[in-house]
Amino acid sequence: MYIIFITLAVIGILLYIISYFVNDRIKELDDQLEQLSLTMMQDSYQMKKKLKVLEEELLTEDLTSEIMKEPYQKQTGADFSMTDKIYSMYKRGFKPHYIAKEMQIEEQEVQKILLQLQKQGAARQ
Repeated sequence: MYIIFITLAVIGILLYIISYFVNDRIKELDDQLEQLSLTMMQDSYQMKKKLKVLEEELLTEDLTSEIMKEPYQKQTGADFSMTDKIYSMYKRGFKPHYIAKEMQIEEQEVQKILLQLQKQGAARQ
């Protein structure tokens, strides 16, 4: 009877010691899952970044085509000044550097005009 207890105790101790040297499969699966999760997040971030760039390009193209399709105000009899054209483009979402390029003037000039228009708008209110 003592031999059976001693044998079981020795086997238990041996199995305990061997368990430290055997690879933990759950740990490996956990590491793989974590790596997969990180990869998915990186891919998602890159896709969102690319989508944002594409949306900005499409928005710019849509606004440009909208301006090109729009009849000039001179044809309707109204005489729009450069300031009115700049303000109109700004209200439709164009950036000052793009307005300057389209109007063939310096960007600083566009920013000055927009600043003046904002001051005039504040004074009216």
